[in-house]
Amino acid sequence: MPVNSQAASKPEGQDVLKKIFTGNALVSVLAVLLAMILGGLLIAATDKDVASTAGYFFARPTDFLAAFWNAATKSYVALFQGAVYSPDVTGPLGGFGPLMETLTIATPLITAGLGVALAFRAGLFNIGAQGQIIVSGTLAAYLGFAWHLPPVLHLILVIIAGVLGGAVWGGLVGYLKAKTGAHEVILTIMFNYVALYFLRYLLTIPAFQRPGESNPISPTLDANALYPLLAGDQYRLHAGFLLAIAATVFVWWLLNRSTWGFEFRAVGANPKAAQTAGVNVSRATVLVMAFAGALSGLGGVAQVAGTEKVLTDGVAASYGFDAITVALLGRSTPWGTFFAGLLFGAFRAGAVQMQIQTGTPIDIVLIVQSLIVLFIAAPPLVKSIFGMNRKKKAAKAVSLTGGAA
Repeated sequence: MPVNSQAASKPEGQDVLKKIFTGNALVSVLAVLLAMILGGLLIAATDKDVASTAGYFFARPTDFLAAFWNAATKSYVALFQGAVYSPDVTGPLGGFGPLMETLTIATPLITAGLGVALAFRAGLFNIGAQGQIIVSGTLAAYLGFAWHLPPVLHLILVIIAGVLGGAVWGGLVGYLKAKTGAHEVILTIMFNYVALYFLRYLLTIPAFQRPGESNPISPTLDANALYPLLAGDQYRLHAGFLLAIAATVFVWWLLNRSTWGFEFRAVGANPKAAQTAGVNVSRATVLVMAFAGALSGLGGVAQVAGTEKVLTDGVAASYGFDAITVALLGRSTPWGTFFAGLLFGAFRAGAVQMQIQTGTPIDIVLIVQSLIVLFIAAPPLVKSIFGMNRKKKAAKAVSLTGGAA
């Protein structure tokens, strides 16, 4: 078969740039941009100054437009200051103190998002990150406050317990799917409820409940069982974030450089073809769900051994469900999921400051996140809004015309 000399001589860097600017990554960026624009319009539409100037819009339209612009920009500036940098913040890191909180919040989002993304790549819908975080957090917390071990060893065992807990909880779903054909979405949703209500029961028995406390809360984990802080006592950022980076590198290696990763991707592309080629689909299903649960388990460990330092029935918050959005925004790629987790961590960290400074409801951030999901799920809509389809059709027309000539 003849080789296209033009394609062969094309520099490798051009191919990479083409993938970045014309592939799914660009659609994700545009989806975030579009969601933030619509969020800004919503913020402005509910602002009191905008409402008051709208009453005399035709007399002085500039007042309305100025109020509209100020309402949206002030809210996003406050969001940025609460998530990345604020000149008013004092501390060892100066104005970058808010960034430490963003990284702290992003840690479980990244690890759980990686678990969801890994399952997606194998054609499985892991909706059970919430339950996997709960189970891993429960086991890690129990070893953290019930056992009293030397430094380093105690933390290592806590991490291992949490990761194994998540792996078993996720692997059990994979086993049931492989052996019985049960759908993983139904299984993981039900497992979420089992994990949550079992945790609520455990927090009512003496082995888990804090002595002298009637509320469902565990004792504080031993100091030896906690992640070391990375930026001093003034910030909550802990070494769990470094493990999140390591987990991202590991998932990249697993998917792109390992035999198991090749099998996972083959099963995700076409299970029947993979089985015909000699891939053990049942084994791959169990393994990928176990790996996904282990990654989500790192999020549970980060919560109890890093951020909260205690176990409550809110240990998973909404991280498990937000992880689905993070994986979607990251297009189920390891580094895409990593940066999507940072973005959503910034949204969460900055929302409080945005409400304090401007009075904008925190729910606006949730609306922006929901809009991101909407646009991510509808790439043709995003492409149409930004004219990407027209440019593609025009380029195709020129190519055909040139070919005909």
